[in-house]
Amino acid sequence: MRIIVTGAAGFIGSHLCERLLKEEQNVVIGIDGFIDPSKKQIKLKNLENLLIHPRFQFFNQNLLEIDWSKILSKDDVIFHLAAVPGVRSSWGNNFQLYVENNILVTQRLLEACKNVPLKKFIYVSTSSIYGEKVGMVSEDSMPSPLSPYGVTKLTGEYLCKVYSENDGLPITILRYFTVYGPRQRPDMAFHRFIECMLKNKPIPIYGDGKQTRDFTFVRDCVEGTVAALYAEHTLGETINIGGKERKSILEVIEILEEIMGQKATLDFIGKTRGEPRHTWADISKAEKILQYKPVVSLKEGLLHEIEDLLVIYKGVE
Repeated sequence: MRIIVTGAAGFIGSHLCERLLKEEQNVVIGIDGFIDPSKKQIKLKNLENLLIHPRFQFFNQNLLEIDWSKILSKDDVIFHLAAVPGVRSSWGNNFQLYVENNILVTQRLLEACKNVPLKKFIYVSTSSIYGEKVGMVSEDSMPSPLSPYGVTKLTGEYLCKVYSENDGLPITILRYFTVYGPRQRPDMAFHRFIECMLKNKPIPIYGDGKQTRDFTFVRDCVEGTVAALYAEHTLGETINIGGKERKSILEVIEILEEIMGQKATLDFIGKTRGEPRHTWADISKAEKILQYKPVVSLKEGLLHEIEDLLVIYKGVE
């Protein structure tokens, strides 16, 4: 099977490519534009194992400029992960980047796909489209994003639906809930917490630290994503991909303290914009359609991320 993964050098994208290549019938074409030059070395490291794989082909191209007619082929599967991530950085002048890379890129890819008989087009979205909700959130909850980032990802979902309804594109939408694990971006919470503890620096905490998240280990997330490729009855569906455990930020830090055998210093720095106080994924639809079952506990997942970051920050004070 010929599979195209956009955002292939990213945190989740690189894990997804590696997982897809474990099945010998798959050939993976990875595409990444390295939009942020400051993250190029991180992304190249993410690609280390992939670039030497005989069934992996990589294109380092800006997705706004790419000629899709030279890449797309009949019966391709597309996993569209490429996007500018991050809630806090999506305000102000940065919004232009989000519009270009989360909305315009998606529209151009969909436009290129409408005359190609694809097998599946799987669009990766985010729990950020839901906004503030009470209790467990199912896929039919009314979207109400709190950040420009969430708005751009929701717009991508709507574009997918428009092209599905008008051009018959075989769309499936996956909404990820707070993915963590090895290769997590340096701006993401767990990476920052662990880095600060390794360097004996105070951990910056937004709000009171009692906000909760549905944390999804990257391996579980990828298994759910791959399941969307092989499962039947996924076309036209929107499916939550959540984790095994919900915890508050303070509870996460307690687990880190236990694992690392040290006390963390906390620096409460005030509220942030655009983030819900709580997230909680209803994954019953994923369980039914994808036979999805997250298995990695938060403690085990954090241990894997710590091991990964120890290599990066070894000897750093």
